[in-house]
Amino acid sequence: MDPNTIIEALRGTMDPALREAAERQLNEAHKSLNFVSTLLQITMSEQLDLPVRQAGVIYLKNMITQYWPDRETAPGDISPYTIPEEDRHCIRENIVEAIIHSPELIRVQLTTCIHHIIKHDYPSRWTAIVDKIGFYLQSDNSACWLGILLCLYQLVKNYEYGSPGNVSKEYNEFAEVFLKAFAVGVQQGIIQDVIFPLMCYTDADEELWQEDPYEYIRMKFDVFEDFISPTTAAQTLLFTACSKRKEVLQKTMGFCYQILTEPNADPRKKDGALHMIGSLAEILLKACWVLHYFCEVKFKSDQNLQTALELTRRCLIDDREMPVKVEAAIALQVLISNQEKAKEYITPFIRPVMQALLHIIRETENDDLTNVIQKMICEYSEEVTPIAVEMTQHLAMTFNQVIQTGPDEEGSDDKAVTAMGILNTIDTLLSVVEDHKEITQQLEGICLQVIGTVLQQHVLEFYEEIFSLAHSLTCQQVSPQMWQLLPLVFEVFQQDGFDYFTDMMPLLHNYVTVDTDTLLSDTKYLEMIYSMCKKVLTGVAGEDAECHAAKLLEVIILQCKGRGIDQCIPLFVEAALERLTREVKTSELRTMCLQVAIAALYYNPHLLLNTLENLRFPNNVEPVTNHFITQWLNDVDCFLGLHDRKMCVLGLCALIDMEQIPQVLNQVSGQILPAFILLFNGLKRAYACHAEHENDSDDDDEAEDDDETEELGSDEDDIDEDGQEYLEILAKQAGEDGDDEDWEEDDAEETALEGYSTIIDDEDNPVDEYQIFKAIFQTIQNRNPVWYQALTHGLNEEQRKQLQDIATLADQRRAAHESKMIEKHGGYKFSAPVVPSSFNFGGPAPGMN
Repeated sequence: MDPNTIIEALRGTMDPALREAAERQLNEAHKSLNFVSTLLQITMSEQLDLPVRQAGVIYLKNMITQYWPDRETAPGDISPYTIPEEDRHCIRENIVEAIIHSPELIRVQLTTCIHHIIKHDYPSRWTAIVDKIGFYLQSDNSACWLGILLCLYQLVKNYEYGSPGNVSKEYNEFAEVFLKAFAVGVQQGIIQDVIFPLMCYTDADEELWQEDPYEYIRMKFDVFEDFISPTTAAQTLLFTACSKRKEVLQKTMGFCYQILTEPNADPRKKDGALHMIGSLAEILLKACWVLHYFCEVKFKSDQNLQTALELTRRCLIDDREMPVKVEAAIALQVLISNQEKAKEYITPFIRPVMQALLHIIRETENDDLTNVIQKMICEYSEEVTPIAVEMTQHLAMTFNQVIQTGPDEEGSDDKAVTAMGILNTIDTLLSVVEDHKEITQQLEGICLQVIGTVLQQHVLEFYEEIFSLAHSLTCQQVSPQMWQLLPLVFEVFQQDGFDYFTDMMPLLHNYVTVDTDTLLSDTKYLEMIYSMCKKVLTGVAGEDAECHAAKLLEVIILQCKGRGIDQCIPLFVEAALERLTREVKTSELRTMCLQVAIAALYYNPHLLLNTLENLRFPNNVEPVTNHFITQWLNDVDCFLGLHDRKMCVLGLCALIDMEQIPQVLNQVSGQILPAFILLFNGLKRAYACHAEHENDSDDDDEAEDDDETEELGSDEDDIDEDGQEYLEILAKQAGEDGDDEDWEEDDAEETALEGYSTIIDDEDNPVDEYQIFKAIFQTIQNRNPVWYQALTHGLNEEQRKQLQDIATLADQRRAAHESKMIEKHGGYKFSAPVVPSSFNFGGPAPGMN
């Protein structure tokens, strides 16, 4: 077998033009003698490009998994192809060294190969692998250890599941005896002699507690410590052992009970026993720590619950040891969240509890506690409101303390997480008191100091949280102080905030929509926002940020319709359409840029067309007007969600309703009504989806943890260890990995940018695209029959029926809106009127003036 021929074929599989011929050539050669061993040689050749070697090892893996094992055939049948013994011998002799010396991408595939070889050839045909593994493990060359450990792991995996359902017949009896007589005993010995000592309070713990209790807290709550902690590994092993066999669970609980009830037992051993019980909380459903993990258990006695809460509260407020206070804080929060009656009991103590939490956060700078206080704020929103100002002041002081840590100091990463948690906590407080205007105004001053500190010191890692905080302060109104923040935001954007434009977007959206009057009162505000959008659209911010910039321009146009920003429209349209002259990778950006021009068309059709006629882009000889309208109609199926489709409908309505029809419209007149039909069909789905989501959101609180893994009770096991089901499950686990179920996200029928609402999205706004379309179409029919004929002459019967359905729905929506208005003002609700059966439309088009 000529290696060069195989190499060229493998190289050809990566070329779309040559792939089919190359694969055919490999398929024809794969049964040849020495083909498989040649593949291994190619895989290990360092003179070849890595992609060729990867193609070779993948083909080798497929050959070994399909054709390595011998296959039995009935007498008279043709024997199926298997890899020749000569090739097998070559592979067995060299694959261990191949795994040792290969790069990671090759090694992964070779490891799968050796797994299958061991499965079928060890020990009957390949005992030499044990000697090879032993030889390399004793080698002083550390470079070979990773590869040989992988080989050892594959050998050990051959014995991973020794259940009667997955062993050869001669081992059946041994497997059954081992399960019944030894499995539990062996695990119990490991639990008592290995796991238990690891979970006890140690001399090292005591020394750290006494010398630096704050470092003790940090270590115990540091998620990265878990990766290297033997205690965490012991917890995992204990949980697995007890969840698989109920006998292990019963004996373990008996062991823990014996220690806890022994009057003279070492307190450290009691700590270890409590630690073990807490680790088994998920199966059974350290005093505060155990309460934390038993928070979901149903208390049979209210007195027991009250006692647990009272003791935990005292630990939080009165205990002198800071680690105890931290555990008590977490335990108290989870008890309140999971026990209905707990909230009522703690209500009278909410002020001292919150003060204690704030004090602990400042002292420990522990990020877990910021989550605790956020959840407590949500649980006690009414009780927290009177002390919100005091809490925010305390949090602001703690934030300033935390960020004093330099980026190179030890623990700076942990402190950054804590600082982010504090900012999120302040944001949560703002949301709780948003209906209390006086309190919000007091919080605004405190928050502005925090915002100013971060922006003026250019602490980039907190920009996202700071802009979220500023957004929360502008949702109801924009105060003069918040308008003074805009120039600072603009300055930050120009210096180092360019990459944070999407984080600024909610705040900028509020400036435009919440206080439009002030926005238009001084041209510098609009100039700053436009300048930011322009810089994003002409820079290298990425298409997501560019979509946000175009969206903000569209929002401004719609929000200021009829407010005299005619001089801005050409600038906005040019910025958006100029972006389309460069490479666009996503349909989202293309449609969003088009939508800026569509909004301008809705704002003032004549102004938009004049703007397009005066635009000149390099390397584009076609008139911009023609190109824009053609591109729009070609991309109409790319407009998704409620707002984008509605905007398209309103734009097309404004376009076809012009007294002087643009010449390009006559050329594409046959596309216009089909485009309307497509948009209205999409709108129908989007409205239905929107209504469904609103209904679903009402039911969210009723369905909690439905998809969690079913936990084992204290007196049950997941399977019958003596039954065939247990053996079959173990055999199945050993023999196959299992495929993940395919999952497809439902079409949500909404776009990511729809959260940035505009004036036309307001439910109480009279801009109804169905009624506007019907009224304009009727006007065209009466005023310009020639244009009406041009629009409708190419329609088939199905399309005409769909248009009639749109007209019917327009009347129904008008009736529903009128009924809603009458009902809102204390009147009656009436049924929909009889809908006319033809296009005899009449009446004004609401919202288009």
